[in-house]
Amino acid sequence: MLLETEVDGIRYRVHHNTYFHLAIPMQFNGPQPNSYDVPAATASTFETGDFVGDTRRGGSCNFESYQLIPHCNGTHTECAGHLSDERLSVHELLNDMLIPATLISVHPEEAGTCNDTYAPDKQPGDMLITKASLETALEQIPSAWTQALIIRTLPNDTGKQRRRYMQSPPPFFSLEAMQYIRSSEVKHLLVDFPSLDRTFDEGRLSTHRIFWDMKNEGHDRPPEHALTRTVTEMIYAGDEIPDGRYILNLQTAPFVADAAPSRPVLFPVTLGTLR
Repeated sequence: MLLETEVDGIRYRVHHNTYFHLAIPMQFNGPQPNSYDVPAATASTFETGDFVGDTRRGGSCNFESYQLIPHCNGTHTECAGHLSDERLSVHELLNDMLIPATLISVHPEEAGTCNDTYAPDKQPGDMLITKASLETALEQIPSAWTQALIIRTLPNDTGKQRRRYMQSPPPFFSLEAMQYIRSSEVKHLLVDFPSLDRTFDEGRLSTHRIFWDMKNEGHDRPPEHALTRTVTEMIYAGDEIPDGRYILNLQTAPFVADAAPSRPVLFPVTLGTLR
């Protein structure tokens, strides 16, 4: 099978045989990332009467029950239903299958050393992704390639795949950085930390609200033009994946919910046609 696409009037080859997974594999009952110290994602054998859903215990097949909190137990994609009273579903709102995307790497900065702001106010120890760092990373990237923006924070250790974020507070976006992302018309934002906002932010979720064009207070439905934007959190982009342009296939479990476990896949592209 040969694939090509046109982005901003230019033809590209899509290398579908070479791809990179950004999802952290869910190891039920094993090492996994965690935010807010919620219960770990678990799997348990289903049993009823004489039936045991475990071949190791004499069962005819393996038959397990799974428990998880998508927002806190691993890679997930969420929609504006995360904030709205109306129960919006990522399954119904995510309608882009092959998305021009750019992967960038940025160094979060100590909040006290930069002029960017946050609401509520910055605190000692806060690490911010700043507007300046995004501007520098995206300086040469056409807007057609930021329909999806994938942000890898540095340093990029493999511990992100099993980190307990209550013990290691993650970075988050400044208000100016998120306003810049919105001005760049990013539709799908993917990050390698648990939340766009500070872990404890008085419940404001300020940068989430900027991304979905929602008011600073309340839980009203966002404007129609913002409904199809998504946020994917707790990805892991290994060092073997170069910064640059890709085609993103953003796959989600078909949960009718504001968030669902997801499996983002990147396909490299190069200039030129297949003929």
